[in-house]
Amino acid sequence: MLIAFNKPFGVICKFRREAGRRTLADHIDVPNVYPAGRLDTDSEGLLLLTDDGALQARIANPRHELAKVYWAQVEGAPTDAALAAIRKGVDLGEFVSKPAAARLIDEPGDLWPRDPPIRYRAKIPTAWLEITLREGKNRQVRRMTARVGFPTLRLVRARTGRVSVDGLSPGQWREIDAAAL
Repeated sequence: MLIAFNKPFGVICKFRREAGRRTLADHIDVPNVYPAGRLDTDSEGLLLLTDDGALQARIANPRHELAKVYWAQVEGAPTDAALAAIRKGVDLGEFVSKPAAARLIDEPGDLWPRDPPIRYRAKIPTAWLEITLREGKNRQVRRMTARVGFPTLRLVRARTGRVSVDGLSPGQWREIDAAAL
């Protein structure tokens, strides 16, 4: 079984309930499925869940190089040099990220409003980037954009492999065929 879930902002990527915090258990009542990878509590978008350990490893393990596409709203207007650095690989201290695809995009047209909205500052512009990773380290997109001088304000995983978040509102899920990856 493979489930595509649009994880809302503020939901913790686990099923065990925590007092005062939303978890996957608040949205998905399917026994024996587990997240294939993670999304930080303050990130949104596509999360895949499965009951198949081999499939979970294929999705989550960086050695399989499954493309994960993110939309990042960043503070400021990223320069060509900043995008080139992301494309080359960014030194994040304990490791250098693998090269990633990175490009400026318009705000995605079918993107849902975030609840709560990001902090708006009239004198500081924002821009949207599409970043494609084939690895997944802790808070990697946020760390990469901050390192090149454009901190992430909002982060949405739009796609994993060929599976996208299209058609799913925050908190909704659907079962999909694993061959769709």
